[in-house]
Amino acid sequence: MGKIAKIEYFRVPPRWLFVKITDDAGNAGWGEASLEGHTQAVEGCLAAWADRYLGFEADDIEHIWQLSYRGGFYRGGPVLMSALSGIDIALWDLKARKLNVPLYQLLGGKVRDKLRVYAWIGGDRPHDVEAQANARKAQGFNAVKMNGTEDLGWLDSPKKLEDCVERVKTVKALGLDAGVDFHGRVHKPMAKQLIAKLEPHDPLFIEEPLLSENIGGIKDIAAHTRCPIALGERLHSRWDVRPFLESGCVDILQPDISHVGGISEMRRIASACETYDVALAPHCPLGPIALAANVQVDAVSPNFVIQEMSLGIHYNVGGQDLTSYTLNPEVWKVTDGYIDLLSGPGLGIEVDEEQVRALSKDAKAWVNPNFFGPGNELREW
Repeated sequence: MGKIAKIEYFRVPPRWLFVKITDDAGNAGWGEASLEGHTQAVEGCLAAWADRYLGFEADDIEHIWQLSYRGGFYRGGPVLMSALSGIDIALWDLKARKLNVPLYQLLGGKVRDKLRVYAWIGGDRPHDVEAQANARKAQGFNAVKMNGTEDLGWLDSPKKLEDCVERVKTVKALGLDAGVDFHGRVHKPMAKQLIAKLEPHDPLFIEEPLLSENIGGIKDIAAHTRCPIALGERLHSRWDVRPFLESGCVDILQPDISHVGGISEMRRIASACETYDVALAPHCPLGPIALAANVQVDAVSPNFVIQEMSLGIHYNVGGQDLTSYTLNPEVWKVTDGYIDLLSGPGLGIEVDEEQVRALSKDAKAWVNPNFFGPGNELREW
């Protein structure tokens, strides 16, 4: 046992928010509360909880989770759940490190020794995918994901969809599987057309064919395609996930461990998915702590299929990447499309605290890009 003595948080480039919790015996754990474009809001929540949870037993992870979620009249949503994610992941890391075991041992033990992974190509405005796909292949990946289109109007020219089809054909000709992310930027009149054009080319999955608030539209699209439908990064709890499972409109769930309340809630969501024969493929365009936390849940989930990695993603600019902020970046080596299960204590990574503290000084919050149409109307990013 050990009481929480300090909760700290660090805004670091390129767009991440790390959390460190230390108990009164000097044991420490790290979490990640990154919420892209809303860093300051999450920091405000963490500041409040940092004061509130001093003196709490660090081992009482579920009690702290329940108090964070249910202890206020208003609950859920991306800001609160991302802050809770940072705290929850750090507490799990701290506990497993005290016991000197990999975190997945506390979740029931592993069901696999390695994990299939994929990386991004193409950027926000997809281009040059052949060269980037070849580079990913050289890195050891056998699957990639790319945005389907640039920004689109609600009803746009069908010609704007043709490039997406050609990109998928190009990537698949190199022997790679290709997931296509509609990113919520493709509205229903265009999404129906694009999925029909992609279907003959067997994409690995179609991600966020519509925004998650349009569950009726997603259900309609899912009923008219054989392409696997993936979504979940903008769902923030098991309660948000439930209607998608009940409606049968999702084949692959992609919860984000930094937005759903951490390891505790991700584990529950994974089990809920299993009861509906829905695969788990966690969303993670974030930092090494978030990825390491995902690996722990992936390791114990029978329905896990593939893990997103942010290695070299187009958001990682300025010199920091997935291999930054850790002393053992070799754990992310990809071989034949897989990474080995992390074997070290806790999350299995060793955070370079000196680098975290140095680069957090005067770090700027990441600002979400915006797209505008020809009439200066805001479009979905």
